[in-house]
Amino acid sequence: MADLSGALDGVRVLELGNFIAAPSAGRLMADFGADVVKVERPRGGDELRRWRLHEGETSLLFRAMNRNKRSVTLDLRHPEGRTVALDLIRRSDVVLENFRPGTLERWGLDVERMREANPGVIVVRISGYGQSGPYRDRPGFGGVAEAVGGLRNLTGYPDRPPTRVGISLADSVAGLYAVIGALTALRRRSVTGRGDIVDVALYEAVYSLMESLTPDYDAFAVEPERTGASLPGIAPSGTYLCGDGKYVVISGNGDSIFKRLMRVIGRPDLADDPALADNAGRVRRAGSLDAAIADWTARLPHEEALRQLDAGQIPSSPIYTAADIAKDPHYAARGMLERHRVAVAPGHEREVAFPGVVPKLAEQPGRTRWLGPELGEHTDAVLAELGIDDARRAELRDLGVI
Repeated sequence: MADLSGALDGVRVLELGNFIAAPSAGRLMADFGADVVKVERPRGGDELRRWRLHEGETSLLFRAMNRNKRSVTLDLRHPEGRTVALDLIRRSDVVLENFRPGTLERWGLDVERMREANPGVIVVRISGYGQSGPYRDRPGFGGVAEAVGGLRNLTGYPDRPPTRVGISLADSVAGLYAVIGALTALRRRSVTGRGDIVDVALYEAVYSLMESLTPDYDAFAVEPERTGASLPGIAPSGTYLCGDGKYVVISGNGDSIFKRLMRVIGRPDLADDPALADNAGRVRRAGSLDAAIADWTARLPHEEALRQLDAGQIPSSPIYTAADIAKDPHYAARGMLERHRVAVAPGHEREVAFPGVVPKLAEQPGRTRWLGPELGEHTDAVLAELGIDDARRAELRDLGVI
């Protein structure tokens, strides 16, 4: 094994989840040195291995999401598998899982059983609707969570159906909350000696991003609508088409920034208009301000527009594609483009760029030690650490447990 030193060195995590939510939490902890043992089904493993699979047997999505982890195959539904799982729980600080509520209980791995095996264990449970409430038993994936959490109603244009972002946003945000919960519980355990249960609901992770949606509705009966590329209540800020057919994002909603922006686009009259001195006044005239900015960008190629905006210290940017990210010097300078050798097709390996580690720590930064492992790559090593010898492992394989 590679060196596991890091800010979370010594923290042992057992990951029982699949897909995105729990694995994203496990990845973050593994990035900073936690020993994350990922349990996968002996046949097929985590379904993420075959998501967005272009060639080969394992997707690059899986390789990225499960970097720095050790893969163990184990059938949790088998009594012998449950016995091994409890042995792993006895030596774990954190258990991550994202099954539908009641699944682990049916397999004889309920929280009470885990805490009997290890009173100090922290059990992090991620599900669509949480472990309580009338919806707890409903299946809930990220797209559903975006709808129930209030986000989907605000994405897109008012005259078109709601849209979604092309990533697993709800799962990833839930993974962040799972890590926050786990680290908070670890801190508490260092004082009390007791473990805890962390309950993360996908829809609540989304709802937590909705800013003043609920208080605005409750206090003023305001029901926000989809607004396309603009951000309601803030002006001017939006996406504007340039003369060469490319779009740029411009955020001119700070009071002093607005004045500079208006001078950049040749509208000092708007910069000096006292009615536009604050955001409230600008919001009342958001349409005309957007039209003025759009008239300016339409007369320039996007690179020239951005050059002038940068000279005026106006927050602005082109809209990046994957190709733009791959060649961007700032991404490279920040270590956000890591190159690793990986199989991209049967019998063919090459160096591929993967995302770097976030956040940056000055003293003990996270790092990628290895990409997402082969299915069961570390089964023998991890079970040997539990004292399970070669003969017993052979029996477990014959039983289909590992």
